[in-house]
Amino acid sequence: MSEKVEAGAPELSLTPPPARPAAVAFIFLTILLDMLAFGLVVPILPKLVESFVDNDTARAARIFGLFGTAWALMQFVFSPILGSLSDRFGRRPVVLLSNFGLGLDYVLMALAPSLVWLFIGRVISGVTSASISTAFAYIADMTPPERRAAVFGKVGVAFGAGFVLGPAIGGLLGGLDPRLPFWAAAGLSFANAIYGLLILPESLPHDRRSPFRWKSANPIGALHLLRSDRVLAGLSVVNFIAQLAHVVLPSTFVLYATYRYGWDAAAVGFTLATVGICAMVVQGAGIEPIVARLGERGALMLGLACGAAGFLIFGVASTGLLFWLGIPVMSLWGVSGAALQALNTRLVAPEQQGQLQGATNSVQSLSQLLGPFLFTLTFAYFIGRDAPAKLPGAPFLLAGALLLLALVIAVKTLAQSR
Repeated sequence: MSEKVEAGAPELSLTPPPARPAAVAFIFLTILLDMLAFGLVVPILPKLVESFVDNDTARAARIFGLFGTAWALMQFVFSPILGSLSDRFGRRPVVLLSNFGLGLDYVLMALAPSLVWLFIGRVISGVTSASISTAFAYIADMTPPERRAAVFGKVGVAFGAGFVLGPAIGGLLGGLDPRLPFWAAAGLSFANAIYGLLILPESLPHDRRSPFRWKSANPIGALHLLRSDRVLAGLSVVNFIAQLAHVVLPSTFVLYATYRYGWDAAAVGFTLATVGICAMVVQGAGIEPIVARLGERGALMLGLACGAAGFLIFGVASTGLLFWLGIPVMSLWGVSGAALQALNTRLVAPEQQGQLQGATNSVQSLSQLLGPFLFTLTFAYFIGRDAPAKLPGAPFLLAGALLLLALVIAVKTLAQSR
């Protein structure tokens, strides 16, 4: 690996300030509460949409798909904008305003009198949730380069915890009142904002800030940063392909498990919770020793290879038990995400960390726009009458192939930097 990647050339003369435990804990809590609030409304939002269309499930499904597309589109557009704003004005105001905005948005959705207002609320939540990229920039500010992979991994635990606990709690609250999860999500967001107002220090000094420029803050312009370095460009392609492969789980797993294994909602939910817990264990306890032993480059390769192997097992598993055997293998994929983020942060200057995270989040959002169509159409084709062979696991095999492609690109990209 080149000196630039290994030592982080743009940061040689600027050592990040020592991380304050309370500040890093707040960022962890910010992401946890954001994901928890997001997860709270996951099991309820489709039913709420359905209630606005006279319980027409087919129509509700199409409208809910539009909701998801709009949310991902807002992430794509606003992630680089908020990232660039944080490079100009600091991380603290962007994170806090986003938290307050998200709380107000959940209140709007709780009170929404029509489908139009509910849709507006969903669009706003896509904007305010884009602040997660700023939270990752905060970590890059406060953490030395050699520690970033481990810290990114530990923060990744917050994502898993939010997705595991949120839907479970949301389902219970929704059973009492379909609007109650939105009120609970609003309360969490406001509590998080107030806590941050009292605790969170600024991580970006004034002398390390950069001017806000629309040409670099828009999603297309933000990609210019990712193309500014050959290694960064190659790793960005790896990130896009990996994130595209990840979409196979939320887009097709429920349909696949029900079709192939005959699982009911409880079995599906339990399996998803297990996937989340295994991912949390790897990210919280596995990334630091793996990176210490293999380095960020080796951890990236290991994670991509395990992800490909896990999807292969999922795709060929003829029974639910065999599918379960792939979960521990798949969970090791989580190592690659933290390693990739850490490598990327070494390739830009300190005053560009917000822009980098915003551009990266836009790339991920683009994969979320394309992925559902790719995998659901693949699933539909290979279980349909025109398929050359019945292959319900085709979406997972495709995802595995994508990760193998990402692995090849990662190897070639990092070989250029030797």
